[in-house]
Amino acid sequence: MKELFYIKDKIIKTDKELIENALKGDKFSLESLIKRHQPYIYNVAWKMTLNPEDAEDITQEVLIKSITNLSKFQFKSSFQTWLYRITFNHFLKMKKSKPEFQITSFEEYGNVLESVVDENLSEQEKTEFSEYIEDVKISCMSGMLLCLDRDERLIYILGEIFNANNKIVSQILEISADNFRQKLSRARKNLKNFMHNKCGLINKNNPCRCHKKTKGFIKNGWVNTKELEFNITHKRKIYELSETKSKRLCESLDDEYAVLFSEHPVQEKFDRSQIISNIINDNNIKDIFNLN
Repeated sequence: MKELFYIKDKIIKTDKELIENALKGDKFSLESLIKRHQPYIYNVAWKMTLNPEDAEDITQEVLIKSITNLSKFQFKSSFQTWLYRITFNHFLKMKKSKPEFQITSFEEYGNVLESVVDENLSEQEKTEFSEYIEDVKISCMSGMLLCLDRDERLIYILGEIFNANNKIVSQILEISADNFRQKLSRARKNLKNFMHNKCGLINKNNPCRCHKKTKGFIKNGWVNTKELEFNITHKRKIYELSETKSKRLCESLDDEYAVLFSEHPVQEKFDRSQIISNIINDNNIKDIFNLN
C-alpha cells in the first residue's frame, strides 16, 4: 500500500496529484514525491554498488535529474516507470563503486571466501552471534551480485529480487524481451552455479557456512560488530518494495535463489532527510518550482 501524504487536511494519494501540486510550487508535494520513491532507488543502488555512500549519492543524483525534468512528464506512463527509466540508465552509465573494482568475478570471489578460515561456533556462540551471522549471510550474498556484469546484475536485481514487471523493465532498458530473458537466464545460471558449488545455504553438501565464516568476517573488518551494515533487525523486506509487495513463492530452483535475495531487509539507514534538503535547496530546483 502506498504511503499517504496530507496537505492542508487533504489526502494526496497519487503521484499525479503530487506532481500537479509540485509544479504549482507546493514544496510539501515535491518533498512527498521524493520521499515516496527514495527507498526503492536507494535499495536498488545499494544492491548495484554494495556501498552506502555511493548509494546515497546515486539516489540524490537520480532524484535531481528526475525532478528537474518533471515538467516534461506527460503522464503517458506511470510516473514510477518514467522515474525508473532515468534511474536505470543512470546505473548503467555511472562510474564503478569501490566494491565493483574489488569483486570482479565469481572465481575470484570464491577464492576470497575460501581464504577466510572456518571457525566453528558453539551453540551458545551461535545464539550470541546470531545477528552477526545474518549480517555475514547478507554481505556474502550481496557480494555475489557484484560478480555479474553490470547490465546482468541490474536485470537480476530488478527482475528477480524486486520482482519487477519484466516487459516494462525490458522497455525501460530499451532491449527486446528476448534479450532481457537471455540476460536474466544467464545471470540466474551464473549465480546458481556459484551458490550450488560454494554456498551451503541451498546445497547442504557444501562446507561453506555463514556461522563458520563469521569470526573471519569480523577479523577482516567485513562485519562491524558496533554497527551492523545490513539493517538486519528491520522487519521490512525487499519484496515489500516490489510491485507485488508480497512474499514470492518458491515454484522452481531459480525461485529459491531469488527468494533468498528478496528476503534481505530493506536498507533504511541512509540520510533521507539530508537528501531531500539538498534537493529542495538546490538553486536550480528552487528556480524551476518557484520555491524561493
